[in-house]
Amino acid sequence: MPTIIDAPIAAVTVYPRHARVTRKGRADLGSGDRFVVSRLPLGLAPESVRVSGSGPATVVGVDLTPEVHAQSADPVLEELLERERAARQRLDEVVDAETVQNTRSTLLDSLARRSGSAFAKALSTGETAPDRVAEVGDALAEQLAQVLARRRELTEQHTRLAEELAAASRAVEQRGAEQGPDRNAVTIELAADEGAGEAEVELELSYVVSEAGWDSGYDVRLRDDTLTLTWYGLITQHTGEDWPECELALSTARPSATLSIPELAPWFLDRERKAGAVREMAAGGLEAYAPPPGAAAAQGYELAASTAEVRHGIAAATYRPRRPVAVPTDGGAHRTTITELELATRLDHVTAPSRDEHAYLRAVATNTSEHTLRPGNASVFHGTEFIGTTRLEPWAPGEEVELALGIDERIRVERELVRRSAGKAGLPGLPGARRRDAEYRTTVHNHGPRQATVTVLDQVPVSRDEAITVRDVRTSPEPAERTDLGELSWRLDLPPGGSAELSLSFRVDVGKGVELTGWRE
Repeated sequence: MPTIIDAPIAAVTVYPRHARVTRKGRADLGSGDRFVVSRLPLGLAPESVRVSGSGPATVVGVDLTPEVHAQSADPVLEELLERERAARQRLDEVVDAETVQNTRSTLLDSLARRSGSAFAKALSTGETAPDRVAEVGDALAEQLAQVLARRRELTEQHTRLAEELAAASRAVEQRGAEQGPDRNAVTIELAADEGAGEAEVELELSYVVSEAGWDSGYDVRLRDDTLTLTWYGLITQHTGEDWPECELALSTARPSATLSIPELAPWFLDRERKAGAVREMAAGGLEAYAPPPGAAAAQGYELAASTAEVRHGIAAATYRPRRPVAVPTDGGAHRTTITELELATRLDHVTAPSRDEHAYLRAVATNTSEHTLRPGNASVFHGTEFIGTTRLEPWAPGEEVELALGIDERIRVERELVRRSAGKAGLPGLPGARRRDAEYRTTVHNHGPRQATVTVLDQVPVSRDEAITVRDVRTSPEPAERTDLGELSWRLDLPPGGSAELSLSFRVDVGKGVELTGWRE
């Protein structure tokens, strides 16, 4: 008979879409040669199960078998289910009590109607005294009032218990009741060394589970001219087992079941055939566990004050948070800080007043760290004020990116149409041609306490028809850049309280009988 041993979770390495769980326990060779670690999640990958350890014995067999349970093996889930059952039972009792009170109310109402008719007839013949009629009527009214009061109490209890039951049901669903009570078990067969006797063996069991992973999140905080980026990991898991506070690591590796170098196959062109064609199918597989480079050696490093320890491999990095993080199997995101960076940053402003008369603060930042930042959502703060959210794409060391930091109300932008006219073009050889003229003036004011660099974007229309011609484009001052698609950009350096004015004008000639589309003012 196998001996069940206690092997709690000692370490978890979380990959972007998987996790490797490591359990550690002790086996007494004096109690037999077969040992069982039970209550493991159903979703573990069988091919990922590994057993190692230390002691005077050799692992000669590892078997994975299902465990069938009548009740959930998860104590937290069992407690939630019991709370749900109790709430449902109390609600059923209230519903039964409401049925009784409704029946009593109907009975009293019917009795009052019949009694009223009988007493009216008795009073008319003098068979019943009026005092008796009043006495009976008061008794019926009192009972009916009691019934109605009790119905109101029961209605309030019904509403409260229904809300409690709904909350309990949501908690059960979030915990993962659909996983069922069954679990997996690993049976380990050991062969004791000669003379080992009743020695103890330390066992280490590891396996990979799906329904787990981590994503990146960021806080981007601007204080004066300093940009601080805090990178944190959001760990989620729905594996059916809680992860206690243990040795936790976040890895950027993406294990795959099929690792190969891409090769090119011949690129054939052929006549299309309606029938009898042979289709070539590509084989693929699900991601599975593969240890990241250097994962076993990522121990023994001192943690920095507020960041995680990092171990860089050939193609991936592993981060170990400074403090332990417990991750329950609730599907929620549990946050841990990875690192905090002060980035080399150049601040300026960008505005496109033809679309939006706001100036947006922009940071052109360089990743001066050793970290390759993963994609994720970023919350933007100016000091302690929350501004909004943006999206960070993969960001390699040494790479420069643009970060949107929100609207700066101290830079005021105004764009106005100062001239608009339409009429005949008067072009030689093109009778009936029409023209449109437009002129715009853009004014930019710096109301801030510091010099501001503002990039102003504007554009002139571009014709896609030979009968439509854009001509006489005039700008003042000359833009710093001009593209073939009509995009113009000016770069203004404005002192505190300073302003600048830009003008743009152009003319559009349209051939006779041509309907112009795309014009906007």
